[in-house]
Amino acid sequence: MAPYLLTAGVSLLAKSFSVLSCTGSLARCTSVLPSAFFSPVKFLTSEARSPPKRPLNGYMRYVQQQKPLMARQNPEIKAVDLIKTIAQQWRSLSPEQKQPFQEASLRAREQFKVDLECYQAQLTPAQLQQQAQEKRQRRAKRKAIRKKRELTNLGKPKRPRSPFNIFMSEHFEEAKGITSQAKMKSLLEDWRNLFSHQKQVYTQLAEDDKIRYKNEMKSWEDHMVEIGREDLIRERTLSTKKKPAARAKKATKKVTKKAKTVKKATGTSKPSKKTTKSRSAKTVSPPSTKKT
Repeated sequence: MAPYLLTAGVSLLAKSFSVLSCTGSLARCTSVLPSAFFSPVKFLTSEARSPPKRPLNGYMRYVQQQKPLMARQNPEIKAVDLIKTIAQQWRSLSPEQKQPFQEASLRAREQFKVDLECYQAQLTPAQLQQQAQEKRQRRAKRKAIRKKRELTNLGKPKRPRSPFNIFMSEHFEEAKGITSQAKMKSLLEDWRNLFSHQKQVYTQLAEDDKIRYKNEMKSWEDHMVEIGREDLIRERTLSTKKKPAARAKKATKKVTKKAKTVKKATGTSKPSKKTTKSRSAKTVSPPSTKKT
């Protein structure tokens, strides 16, 4: 009976320590006892809890407080206009009025750090590696979205459409189905059932769209060069732009080499130093005198 009571007491003590370690400044109190005492708790909580949510900043806390109040007072106002009104109110607040929301955000941020450390401590190395990979993927996705938004603002032409895309845009409204996915599935079946001469019309439209895209991209890339954004130009376009310069340089070298060859053939090249010295010696040397 005594060993059972001892095990139960140790499990209760371990559970109390694990709760304290995740809810305050006693985050590291679990290091007081050996890890063997915490095996019952690990058995009871086999699944890792969800990660803590990142806290809201002062402005978002103000929005969270004011949004339901203003929605009740103005039920006819749109959600976008509602957020704009709240943002304007926040800008007009004094620093003293903003202080409670900002202080609450700071306290929540400190608590978030403690909760995050507690959450990461229970993860395995494989789970930590998976989290790091997901973080890199989210960062790459955000970067791609920002780049796409920038290209749209700079007026980059839209890519050419395929024959099926043109067919789908023309018949999407009258397609069978309620949802967009059902309509696309129905249009795909209709496209497969078309005769070749019927598809030829959309194929020609797609070819015309390719020509449109090629001309618009040429003008757009020339404009990007003018404003100093060569980083947005396609690599193959840059290579074609570099080829004429390389050809001109090569042609200049050929002309220079040919000119040197012509000079040598006509004898207009400069004489060597040895030849010059021998000629000068022959000219300057006095006549020889014989002894009588």
